[in-house]
Amino acid sequence: MKDLDYNKIRVATISGRYITYDHVNEFLSSLPDIFVIKIEGESVRKESIKSITFGNGPKKILMWSQMHGNESTTTKAVVDLLSYFNQDSTDVLKLVEECTVKIIPILNPDGARDYTRVNANKIDLNRDAQNLSQPESRILKKVYENFQPQFCFNLHDQRTIFNVGKTNKPATVSFLAPAFDQERNNSPSRKMSMKLIAAMNSKLQKEIPGQIGRYDDGFNENCVGDAFQMKNTPTVLFEAGHYENDYERDITRKFIYKAILKGIKTIVDDGLDEFTVDQYVSIPENGKQFVDIVVENTDYESNYLTKSKISPIQFKEVLIFGKVEFKPELHIFEKKPSEFFGHKTLNCNDANDMLWLEENDLLKLLS
Repeated sequence: MKDLDYNKIRVATISGRYITYDHVNEFLSSLPDIFVIKIEGESVRKESIKSITFGNGPKKILMWSQMHGNESTTTKAVVDLLSYFNQDSTDVLKLVEECTVKIIPILNPDGARDYTRVNANKIDLNRDAQNLSQPESRILKKVYENFQPQFCFNLHDQRTIFNVGKTNKPATVSFLAPAFDQERNNSPSRKMSMKLIAAMNSKLQKEIPGQIGRYDDGFNENCVGDAFQMKNTPTVLFEAGHYENDYERDITRKFIYKAILKGIKTIVDDGLDEFTVDQYVSIPENGKQFVDIVVENTDYESNYLTKSKISPIQFKEVLIFGKVEFKPELHIFEKKPSEFFGHKTLNCNDANDMLWLEENDLLKLLS
């Protein structure tokens, strides 16, 4: 199957980091009746939580996004996926006949509105899989039990700090086949998750070589992915990360969309056995060696280069009047300067870099 032109698929009206149901409802309401939209329940603040189901095939895939309200890149990706499934194409028709996909685009609408990780009760839904103390957690469990998926896609964002292995490549996309026990053994369902990730990795390596990482697989039964893996449902964690100069994550969304689509096609084509567990394990683990800006020679007033300092700056995401702004803060980093990288590197001995620092009101951070 050939991919359709992404530029014709991408839903350009939905962009940026701040995504709520207000941003996606118009698009959802424009979908034809073959897309079944259902209100699955309500959040703490009584906002509707919706699912969209399409396809009528026997292979069932459940995916959910914005379990953490400030992790919106994958929501944009699943909107693009819905746009893909709304195309008139023989490839689309085959997928619709072979699989049934159910998507919860925003599981945590209150957190999405506040642009916070947690829900309105300040609970991390991805630590509530066993207690089920929150209405959003109970909704996901109900959908899972009623739909009985054969695969689950757990869709998240990760911070800009992550690199691939020990390289200076950002982890633009990271995957994890969650563990199902403390010893992190490989059950049949976990092996299927690993093979599916290997398939998606094979696709992305052609697009962003060296920028795919493997997320830490420490076991926590309170995490939803681990809990579903414990129920023998192959589950994949997606982490949308940083791409060069893409703080709005409107480039990364494309790679998440393509990974999801590759995963669906692999399932439909019964292609898992074309990939191996070893291929999954060979994906480098994520490091935490990036900061947003590295400023070199920050003792510029002394002009003694032998005493030069390196200052790391990290952006804090702040919601201001419905838009996420990136506020720079001097970062306390435990690593040595030789052990971290900057998405942007500036030198105080360079006049142009100094001008940029001054224009962006960063010099006061370095004083």
